[in-house]
Amino acid sequence: MKQEQMQDALSLIDDKYINEVEKLRTNKKKKRNLLTKGIAVAACFCIAFTAVIFAYNHNAVKAEDVMSGIVPNVIETEDLRDGNIIAADFAVKLLNASAKEGENTLVSPLSVLCALSMTLNGAEGETKAQMEAVLGMSAEELNGHIYNYINSLPQGEKYKLNIANSIWFKDSPSLAVNRDFLQTNADYYGASIYKAPFDKETLKDINNWIEEKTDGMIPKILDEISEEAIMYLVNALAFEAEWQEVYFEHQVSEGKFTLEDKSTVNAEFMYSDERLYIETENASGFIKRYNGGKYAFAALLPNEDITVSQLIDTLKGDELNETLSNPKLCAVKAKIPKFETEFSIELSEALRSMGINDAFDGGLADFSKLGTSTNGNIYISRVLHKTFISVGEKGTKAGAATVVEMDTEGCIEILDSVKEVYLDRPFVYMLIDCETNTPFFIGAMMNPNA
Repeated sequence: MKQEQMQDALSLIDDKYINEVEKLRTNKKKKRNLLTKGIAVAACFCIAFTAVIFAYNHNAVKAEDVMSGIVPNVIETEDLRDGNIIAADFAVKLLNASAKEGENTLVSPLSVLCALSMTLNGAEGETKAQMEAVLGMSAEELNGHIYNYINSLPQGEKYKLNIANSIWFKDSPSLAVNRDFLQTNADYYGASIYKAPFDKETLKDINNWIEEKTDGMIPKILDEISEEAIMYLVNALAFEAEWQEVYFEHQVSEGKFTLEDKSTVNAEFMYSDERLYIETENASGFIKRYNGGKYAFAALLPNEDITVSQLIDTLKGDELNETLSNPKLCAVKAKIPKFETEFSIELSEALRSMGINDAFDGGLADFSKLGTSTNGNIYISRVLHKTFISVGEKGTKAGAATVVEMDTEGCIEILDSVKEVYLDRPFVYMLIDCETNTPFFIGAMMNPNA
């Protein structure tokens, strides 16, 4: 977003609050710039965008002014050791709930987790309890875990994973946003705060912000702002890296990819010798690292007698974290199909199936910590999620978009044997950071040509 556009969007916010928030953002930006300075444009790029839209129904609630006197705090947190396992568990449950039989699936659990965690800071009562149960931690634990995760992400000349957050709320006398809600999200998520009329210019500003934070990968996510919309919580995630060992021309050749119905399609395969072998009771796979060894592509090929859907059903967060944390060191003959795929889903039903119900019910939702509206109760109406990924010789390019709408290191075992993992039939894959072994993208590749 251009500076003048940002100022227009911010023009109705209390000056003292803007100054304090911008001061916090500037300090964090300086630290981030020190980490990301010198990063080259590379072949692997992942983007995740998450937006949360709040609106209201017919139940009247008294409004309150909350915009003055908010001062961001310096945060001190403790590491939550189980947080990485819980995040991995959320990832596999989200994949399981989102997967469509026979179709390519790709979700960004980190993006969805960030957006829902910011939303959780506005929840109370049973709404809060249900969200905490599904997300696996209390609101306070999630804030601390994500804060630590974001601020400890490794950065280098040829790899990075950057995360940005913002909150946009409607300039309306009927809406009063709770200052503690805004402060908590500014403190833990570095969220920028924008107050705007929610007209065509606001639509343009939000899309411009997204385009800027995703380096142009997602130039537009919103087609319109509905009359009922009162808030957007946005998370933008950008990952950029090169393969540690890129593929040369002689390592790429045509082959056949066998679908689950036993028919075949043509595909280009990339062959390599890997060194990190992983296996579960129902699958075998490998980890292929990106430049610097801080991030990696991980794949699990189901055993011949089970389907991808059955494999996903068996995945558990603790077991997956253990598998990714303790690869076996041996020679792995591997091949990966070049593929490019898009995936989109409305996540409301998936999240309901996972246990978040009241948040989607206009009569039961309790987001009273977020704020109030004289036009009615605040609740979630829908959750939109879109992703894109392209895997090729030099690396990976991926993007994700989520819109939530609310209406009125372990020890390595050394093996002597040579393993073969040929991804020439449907498989599960992940993009992970090698410090926590947490998937920030996870998907199922059913057909590289779909």
